[in-house]
Amino acid sequence: MSFSDNFLGDGFDEQISEKDAKEKVVLCKEIIEEGRAFTNIDLIEDTVQLCIEYDFVEDGLHLVESILDIAPYNSEAWQFKGVLLNNSFRFDEAYNCFIKSLSLNPNDIETHINKSIAEDNLGLFDDAVSSLHKALELSPTDDETYFNLGMLYQKKERFNEAIQNFKRAVEIDPEYMEAWYELGYSYENNDQLENALAAYDKYLQIDPNSYTAWYNKGIVFLRMEDYPKAINCFELSIALKDDFSSSWFNCGFGYFRMKRFTDALSAYNKAYELDSYDDAILYNLGQTYEELSEYSLAIKCYTQAIKLDEEYYEAYLSRGYCYDSVGKYHLALKDFNKAISITSSSEEAWLAKADLEYSLGNIQLSIESYLKTLELNPDSFEGWYKLAETYGETGMWLEALRALDECIRINPNDANSYYEKSKIYFLLNHTKEAIDFLKLAFKIDPSIRNSFSKDYPEVKLSKLFNKLIEEN
Repeated sequence: MSFSDNFLGDGFDEQISEKDAKEKVVLCKEIIEEGRAFTNIDLIEDTVQLCIEYDFVEDGLHLVESILDIAPYNSEAWQFKGVLLNNSFRFDEAYNCFIKSLSLNPNDIETHINKSIAEDNLGLFDDAVSSLHKALELSPTDDETYFNLGMLYQKKERFNEAIQNFKRAVEIDPEYMEAWYELGYSYENNDQLENALAAYDKYLQIDPNSYTAWYNKGIVFLRMEDYPKAINCFELSIALKDDFSSSWFNCGFGYFRMKRFTDALSAYNKAYELDSYDDAILYNLGQTYEELSEYSLAIKCYTQAIKLDEEYYEAYLSRGYCYDSVGKYHLALKDFNKAISITSSSEEAWLAKADLEYSLGNIQLSIESYLKTLELNPDSFEGWYKLAETYGETGMWLEALRALDECIRINPNDANSYYEKSKIYFLLNHTKEAIDFLKLAFKIDPSIRNSFSKDYPEVKLSKLFNKLIEEN
């Protein structure tokens, strides 16, 4: 998933430096101590706004209290206090300040907007929406209000409504880059990928140096399976911020999907260098080594991932496959059993366990595991087919035929299922049924004749057989 507004930055006009702002705070505190607050109230109010911008919360609260001591009916001061309390996560107190401010000035748009922030953080979603609608009643073309409404709906994953409000914000102000950003994010999460790209492009026209926007655009291309374009976006993101591990990681994934495994390893290793506590990076490294048949290195990566997350089901399963590939069957079985203990509803883990038990000669256990696979997914063609093969190995012909019937139910055009049924009927001396199913197999896939010739060379030469097979 892409990044939302957390990475956008504040973007306020820094006309006064942080150092100068601190000096103004010191000056205002001296004025208050000297009892000169009343005659300098405008200066103190301006400094409170600087405290909000620079997040000097405690200093801001101290100064605003001095204003309220002098002017308890100053609605703007109550709003400032609410904003500072919002910024310190004291949302109950902030909410009460906004109520007080609105009782003094019910038509202040900013107060309604800030009140909605407190309400949102208090879990009062409907109240937060209502506050923003009141702001719109006062100013129907206020782009910030539409933006905040969009953010409320986005948090609730109500992306259609979020999109409507972000679109309204950019209609009012086509340069509202934060709204373009969030519009792209909402489109992406609503599976409107082309629209997401268009919104991110609008944002990047305004701010081409946003590494997160290039990253988000790359994620959209990944979802569209356009890996070259995705890689290009991630590389641009990296060029802007070379220690952004998420771009390195997803760049590696793009390379992996293009089967450029050496490049994928390089990108994943860089991501791991930046964030050695990300188990997903280790897992994807393991996947890449596995593709290169470097099973020992893959096992090492999966093991490291498991150390970071002892319940990492996929890592156990993948490590089990690697152990199986290098002949360490009992370790593989241990990993498959562990994967099942974590996620007992995993069809893949039960199927892997069944295959391995079959390889180890534990036929009955293998059958039980295949049956568990099919209990989880009755439409697993692979599960039914392998179960049929296993039944056939043990001479359980009727059970094998029933399993093959399920295969045909799932895929009526699978020639091998008909061919396997014909082979069983030959073994049972049911020649007519055997010939009927053999004809069906030949009709669906004529190359089955070659398999039949290898499996039954003596029958293939029989004139009687050839006569039977040619009959309608």
